Amino acid sequence: MIAVGLMSGTSLDGIDVALLEVQGERSNLSAAPKWSLLAFHTRPYTLEQRQSLLQILASGTPRDLARLHTYLGEWLAYATLELLEREGVSPSAVDAVGSHGQTVWHEPPGGGQRGFSFQLGCPATIAERTGIGVVSDFRARDLAAGGHGAPLVPWADRILFSSPERTRAIQNLGGMGNVTWLPRAGDHAPVTAFDTGPGVALIDGAAALATGGGETFDRDGKLASRGQVSEPVLREAMADPFFLSHPPRSTGRERFGPAFLEGVLARFKDVEEVNLRPGVPEEGWPDVLATLTALTARSIGDAYRRWIVPLGLDEVFLTGGGARNPALVEAIARELAPVQVHPGEDLGMDPDAREASAFALLAWAHLKGVPANVPDATGAQGPRVLGSWTPGRKGGGR
Repeated sequence: MIAVGLMSGTSLDGIDVALLEVQGERSNLSAAPKWSLLAFHTRPYTLEQRQSLLQILASGTPRDLARLHTYLGEWLAYATLELLEREGVSPSAVDAVGSHGQTVWHEPPGGGQRGFSFQLGCPATIAERTGIGVVSDFRARDLAAGGHGAPLVPWADRILFSSPERTRAIQNLGGMGNVTWLPRAGDHAPVTAFDTGPGVALIDGAAALATGGGETFDRDGKLASRGQVSEPVLREAMADPFFLSHPPRSTGRERFGPAFLEGVLARFKDVEEVNLRPGVPEEGWPDVLATLTALTARSIGDAYRRWIVPLGLDEVFLTGGGARNPALVEAIARELAPVQVHPGEDLGMDPDAREASAFALLAWAHLKGVPANVPDATGAQGPRVLGSWTPGRKGGGR
């Protein structure tokens, strides 16, 4: 089976597209499917697209959301066709597209209430433009079964990255941070996975303010590396109830987004008595970036010490945009010492391809009727087949 995986994450930097060949049968679930990454591509969002996403995700009207749903479908379809054309692959040779879409809102279960989550990126538009059937809406079934609907990638991580010799943690540093702990290949111990907290969303937001919109992220961690961590502000930020909650747990920009960043900046002005003028990066902003970088690293270190290290941990691999931030990587390495921290490239795959590849595998699982949630990670009542099917232009079944 040939499948395309599509991912637009909370960092809002672009659309990742992976093309996978997957071999495996529903009748032989004891053997993990074999896979090969045929191609990978990231189509960056234009500045206009990114600004539109940020504005609509923060305060969009129903009309804005409906329009973005349609436009994202077009963008996702175009990114798919662009990769296929570049690789000389006909859309008719592709069996399915697995599209996560763009998360607009994610609220986990709590207080006796079930959770809910909403992703944009019209699957019918993708199917119509590409002619390929689409598997989408991956979170809904797990949520309906009482789970968080997140994280979605642990089942695929086990197939893609398990090692026969070593226990591993795959730490994603997108807009939010999440970890998948993998037992050794062949070990039937359950996978452990959960959100660790903010990844680079707060860092990106502060970098944009510091540079007056000239940068959308802390390039090479240069701002953070020039600053000093404010321990009082860091301690207050780490007192957020999320960091004290036990897995299963998930989060998003709803908690660690603009409102949280505004609170951190307000405390900085009070505690450090600095004047944070947008577009003037020399005045206090390096300390803000250093503190937010430390927050991501500290929250990861705290989560690992509580729930990952006791399982046994030989090595950690960093993926996502934050893995290209040396200041953040160094801070995480200090938090996790003496455990070795490696770049995601050491996994044998472009680390940016990880989540898109996972959604290609999830599309395969849907078509084969294979449950692909991890109830131990999401809290769902049991295994479930994830996703909904939208046929391509020629119709067709699963």
